[in-house]
Amino acid sequence: MTTTTVLKEAPTFDNRQDFADELIHLARVDERIVAVCNDSVGSSNLTKFRDEFPDRLINVGIAEQNMVGVGAGLANAGLIPFVCAAGPFLTGRSLEQIKADVAYSQHNVILCGMSPGMAYGELGPTHHSVEDFSWLRALPGLDIVIPADGDQTRAAVRNAAANPRPTYIRVGRFKVPKVSDHDSSLERGKFVTAREGSDATIIATGTEVSRALWAAASLDAEGISVRVLNATYLSPLDETAIAAAARETGAVVTAEEANVAGGLGAAVASVVAQLEDDARVPLRILGLKDFAPTGSTQYLLGHFGLEADDIAKAVRGALNRV
Repeated sequence: MTTTTVLKEAPTFDNRQDFADELIHLARVDERIVAVCNDSVGSSNLTKFRDEFPDRLINVGIAEQNMVGVGAGLANAGLIPFVCAAGPFLTGRSLEQIKADVAYSQHNVILCGMSPGMAYGELGPTHHSVEDFSWLRALPGLDIVIPADGDQTRAAVRNAAANPRPTYIRVGRFKVPKVSDHDSSLERGKFVTAREGSDATIIATGTEVSRALWAAASLDAEGISVRVLNATYLSPLDETAIAAAARETGAVVTAEEANVAGGLGAAVASVVAQLEDDARVPLRILGLKDFAPTGSTQYLLGHFGLEADDIAKAVRGALNRV
């Protein structure tokens, strides 16, 4: 268990850089590792990988369904394919192939959803990847991993290469501060306790983890002790941590840069609703409930009430301390 403090003025980083660096590092010692992309070498940050391993990068062009099928074929041949594409196109255009060729067939394909959430802010609703949690949570046998910073991104890539299985890694482009220890590791199906607390719990994922920590710090100054859980895995889901939060604290608030229909909040609500009566604490779910308009990522996070002040307000409301 750890307590993490993240200052708002802390430096921020693009997780795609850590993703690319770790992938290259692993590929140097394991020739089974290959990359597959959809004419997205630059946006997937695979330029250096291509330069060092030109025979191990397969660019299928703008053909996402084919891309996932190629990845499944490579996995079936004993390779470890990292299939990389912008989140909205990887999950939206290829959902049937992800279902049939990866999850159902249990081919060890690592799907890398680049620039997810609202990272492509100014490109508008077609480029926002905010439905991926809802779509992919419905598929049995597919791990969903959401690293919150660069170190966790590296850990997710290492885990996928060491123990390949059908996996979706959400690789963030919107810059975030460091929220984990340098030597942090991810345990499959387990949340990370980023901050201890006893009055309420915030369960956040991805870009929202740093904002949850900022909210917890502000609430601490008001005498409200808040636990922060970093939901690094959405599937398998850490039902034990969710149940403990409900039993041990007075309220639960979830925050995700995704649509709330079928996402993290819905998953947490399903667990809490099935607990014994005295553990069914007040729950608030923060996220998107509509198509996201065009605008900068920072603007859109504020537009949908996903900034630290919004999270703190939700905690106060759930605890009836408005």
